[in-house]
Amino acid sequence: MSARLPIGVIGVGALGRHHARHLAGLADARLAGIYDTDAGRAQQVARELGTTACASLDELLGAVEAVTVAVPTPAHAEVGLAALAAGVPVLMEKPLAATVAEADALIAAADRGGLQLQVGHIERYNRAIRAAEPYLRGPRYIESQRLAPFQPRGTDVAVVLDLMIHDLDLVLHLTGGAEALEVRASGLPLLSAHLDLANARVEFANGAVALATASRVSRERVRRLRLFQPNGYFSLDLASGAGEFMRVRGDWQPGTGKALTDVVERIVLEAPEADALQLELRSFVHAVRGQREPVVSGEEGRAALALALRVAEAVRTSPLTVPAAG
Repeated sequence: MSARLPIGVIGVGALGRHHARHLAGLADARLAGIYDTDAGRAQQVARELGTTACASLDELLGAVEAVTVAVPTPAHAEVGLAALAAGVPVLMEKPLAATVAEADALIAAADRGGLQLQVGHIERYNRAIRAAEPYLRGPRYIESQRLAPFQPRGTDVAVVLDLMIHDLDLVLHLTGGAEALEVRASGLPLLSAHLDLANARVEFANGAVALATASRVSRERVRRLRLFQPNGYFSLDLASGAGEFMRVRGDWQPGTGKALTDVVERIVLEAPEADALQLELRSFVHAVRGQREPVVSGEEGRAALALALRVAEAVRTSPLTVPAAG
């Protein structure tokens, strides 16, 4: 394997362009090429970053030792399987695939080739999450709120797969991958052919409960996570990377104390400043080199996808769901 990992990017639209930009600056990787079905866009990005715009997917796969994939979700399986068949490890943007069957095919292909398959659930690298990790002790109640202004990009899938899946992946991670026993949800499409707003309640086999709200028709951008566990409460602002942990004092006895400060201590959560996408890409390079395990494996990406699809189905069958106008 080369001293600097030759890596490529498939799909250089709004998100893939950022992949390419970060990879071009990584010390232990070399952006060896990019490919996009829009040749003009690929040429422009290649000029900006001093790399090669490959004329075909096969040309790119022949020039690299790993790829990141940032194409529309319906094409994830086709592109990912082509890369894995060529012996090239894959970092697939979330969701891993459009269906669980496609996710299974990608995982099986990676297993057959002994190749890394990592999924781009970028919130795992969020500064607030990283800062909270040392204090987490099995949260039992989780609330997430993820609101975003409307953008045509991403509306090829429901908001559950576009936005809520970030929080569903975090919930699965925080609950240790517990089995979801019951999923209830409602929502509606507003500005696209798919769900633009959804709310879900998930109950897990270990007793944990998660409430998740996602909307892509908000006037403001909000990414909040609240976690409750027996010894305290976390309030995390994923947008800013800030957070606090209100921890029950070890010497407190129920019924005692005159003020909240007698009961809990406030811990400001801090972690080093870092770009989450850069951390994600660096972790993928290290995983390909065998220096660490993927932060989000194909199996974890599949679990998040399966839960998101259960939420979407629960919305579809809910008596509370409002049908699209017209």
